[in-house]
Amino acid sequence: MDQQDRRNAVSCGGCLVSAVGALTALLVWASSNRTRRHMGGGFEGEGTDYGAVLTELPLVALAGALVPALACVLIVRLMRIFRP
Repeated sequence: MDQQDRRNAVSCGGCLVSAVGALTALLVWASSNRTRRHMGGGFEGEGTDYGAVLTELPLVALAGALVPALACVLIVRLMRIFRP
């Protein structure tokens, strides 16, 4: 495996990890009690707060995508430093 193939594999792996992280973060956020409470946990929609969705949902998706991608970058950098 040459250097270019290795870079392509790491890039593809990083994108895949990032997508899985974003989906996992969204599923965890959507299934939390706090989110259910904001999205109509009250009687006949009382207490529904769509502002929580508009502010939290993009931030959760972004954090879920960035954290695994940054971890992948950190692992690759550490592997370069400690390469024999």
